[in-house]
Amino acid sequence: MTVVNIRENPEYKDQAITYIQSKWGTRRNKRVYEDCILNSIGAKSPLPVWYLLMDSGIVIGCAGLITNDFISRMDLGPWLCALFIDKKYRGQSLGSLLISQAKEDVGKMGFDQLFLCTDHKGYYEKYGFTYISDGYHPWGESSRIYACDTAPMGVMV
Repeated sequence: MTVVNIRENPEYKDQAITYIQSKWGTRRNKRVYEDCILNSIGAKSPLPVWYLLMDSGIVIGCAGLITNDFISRMDLGPWLCALFIDKKYRGQSLGSLLISQAKEDVGKMGFDQLFLCTDHKGYYEKYGFTYISDGYHPWGESSRIYACDTAPMGVMV
């Protein structure tokens, strides 16, 4: 398994756009992912960063680091977003590879914490995240907000 950072490997940008749109995109928001990925390459700011998880040249997962995940807590950041592992590869803790890379990169950027918003309970806690509060999205829904330190992580069993 290989984690590919799209900023460092822009030759994967088209695969990243196609894959991430297929997992997270809708007719209304596909351009958001395309524009964000394309403009992350060569950007002067450290964020956003997009990742693919590859198995023998096949994309099997993705994640991103962004400044805000369309959530009311704009005082927090950076945010892990769009974490996805193909169903056939689930149950092997492969998401931890993307989370570990994101945490490492965020730490190198000088951030002490990484945040995420989700409706999942029990998954992210395995990887060092702690629930801190609820946040609110512009479309009226709420999500749980989690934080973790950017120190190296170990999988909790």
